Amino acid sequence: MKQNQKKAWLFLAPILILVTVFSIWPIIRAFIMSFKGGPIINMQYNGLANYQYIFSDPDFWHAIANTAIYAFVTVPVALIISIALAWFVFSKIKHKTFFETMFFMPYVTSTIAIGIVFRYILNGKYGLLDYLLRAIHLPAPDWLDDPSMSIISLIMFGVWASLAFNIVILMGALRNIDPNYYVLADMYGASEMEKFWRITLPQLVPTITFLLTVNLIGAFKIYTQVYALFNGAAGQANSAMTAVFYIYNKFQVVNTPGVAMAATVVLFFIILLATFIQRKITKKVNS
Repeated sequence: MKQNQKKAWLFLAPILILVTVFSIWPIIRAFIMSFKGGPIINMQYNGLANYQYIFSDPDFWHAIANTAIYAFVTVPVALIISIALAWFVFSKIKHKTFFETMFFMPYVTSTIAIGIVFRYILNGKYGLLDYLLRAIHLPAPDWLDDPSMSIISLIMFGVWASLAFNIVILMGALRNIDPNYYVLADMYGASEMEKFWRITLPQLVPTITFLLTVNLIGAFKIYTQVYALFNGAAGQANSAMTAVFYIYNKFQVVNTPGVAMAATVVLFFIILLATFIQRKITKKVNS
């Protein structure tokens, strides 16, 4: 009601201040800095020079291409596997809580720690994965030191890291489906696959849409996984360079904050566009 609006704004004020200071202002500040050059303590206006630099920089486009490949492969693959595993646990396993806890543990584990484990698994000389591949007489590539395998290794790591959050959210969504739907389906002799395609999947669409959006945004901002998997580098010959790693390199290593902020602004609009297109497509599919 109108008389309660002042009280509502009063209660919202603390969180609005925090969002403004830590979310909105940094975006505005990055946009302003993208038009400046020089060291961060003495930046001077230089117009569109930073944008001209990144658009003519092959490393920037390489980073954007790697990020796009990672995002558009990792997100759908991880989501498909998550749906399959969540449905299997929900429909076939009795002790669901135990498995939910096991699935969620990687989500609360440090990405750096998981990256160290993956470095041992994917090591070309003594890694577990190559040992198993050799045991069944399959090619055993050098996952980490071969530039052509860097993105594939990163995608494998990203898919595994995405499963925990996805499965827990999907399990919660599966619990909210009215069991009467399945009772009626059983009465009419529906098979397990028919129940999944005609009942379960349509009921999961809002959750899947949410996960697609969150995972896509997260995939475009990937940095920690690269740092952890390749021990602080971006793979051999920068073969696993991503957009955020490029931004970090320009800001922290090369000390060109203006260029880094220009790349940040471009990445922001790419994420905005990709999310908008994804939501439009999802909405059309849902309808």
